[in-house]
Amino acid sequence: MRRIASLTRVAVGVASLALAATACGGTSNDSGGSSDSSKDAKGLAIAYDVGGKGDQSFNDAAFSGLEKAQKEFGYKTADIEPTDGETDADKEQRLSSLAKQGYNPVIGIGFAYGPALEAVAKKYPKTTFGIVDSVVEGKNVASLVFSEQEASYLAGVAAAKATKTNTVGFVGGVDVPLIHKFEAGYTQGVKDTKPSVKVLSQYLTQTAEEGGFSSPDKGKAAAEGQLEKGADVIYAAAGLSGQGVIEAASKAGKYAIGVDSDQYKQEALAKYKGAILTSALKDVGGSVYTLAKSVHDGKPLTGTQTFDLKVNGVGLADSNPKMAEIPGLTDAVAKAKAAIVDGTIKVKTS
Repeated sequence: MRRIASLTRVAVGVASLALAATACGGTSNDSGGSSDSSKDAKGLAIAYDVGGKGDQSFNDAAFSGLEKAQKEFGYKTADIEPTDGETDADKEQRLSSLAKQGYNPVIGIGFAYGPALEAVAKKYPKTTFGIVDSVVEGKNVASLVFSEQEASYLAGVAAAKATKTNTVGFVGGVDVPLIHKFEAGYTQGVKDTKPSVKVLSQYLTQTAEEGGFSSPDKGKAAAEGQLEKGADVIYAAAGLSGQGVIEAASKAGKYAIGVDSDQYKQEALAKYKGAILTSALKDVGGSVYTLAKSVHDGKPLTGTQTFDLKVNGVGLADSNPKMAEIPGLTDAVAKAKAAIVDGTIKVKTS
């Protein structure tokens, strides 16, 4: 079938590190071999967002960038889990610990690290810091942001082409501006493709602390409610909670659309893969890798780094062969992508 919007890794090279457990959360350490770097050298460290490693989505996408960097540079790398109910002070301690031990760059995965990273970056001016999904000012900070609305627009096009009931759903993890971008793009893509289609929208929680990104049971309940109202395609932008949406759609014989990673390919979701029509992708791993390479090359990136459809920083997965079987879907997505890239279509962010 025609390739729709396969994500490419936008960069190269990073470090591989090791870290002992800290008071702020558990760690997982890896090391690789390299003929051109000391086995004791430290490089990339990432601190996970809520849901942690194993969410088959956002955090796992970040880990893929660390893995790639580790293999290429042979550095010691660190990836650290969050803790339940943690504060900004906990995040600040975690980032400070990594910087103090010599890891470089140190990346906070998720907008929740904003206040902590801004404070810590000032204390360690020789360390490059990165943050995904937020903009933090600082001479040694790279803000890694994405045009999620563009990938979501393509997901909306696919949903509009796939629905048989003329009703589709959107489940957002937390009611915050970042997730509003997903909803806005998706709804616009649906309506531009087929105006008569109804979009049901629901947010799981008002804050991340309430479990909006880490509660598959909440995602499942929300999806079941939308399925009862006639939705036959549901897009989840909810991190780990999205697994519940996928499970509900699968059991009902309907479609789900994944997010961030290509969830059709995730082993943990294999029994539901037939129901995962596609996934709206954001190359979090590529952005992590890009920053690590820049530090390794001695030219660390700083400022706002935007990953959009034009540079394949976001896209739509085409792993599920069922996409090619739905009349007009592949062509509609390809045309929409081209129109977004050339500026003909302006995708809303709210």
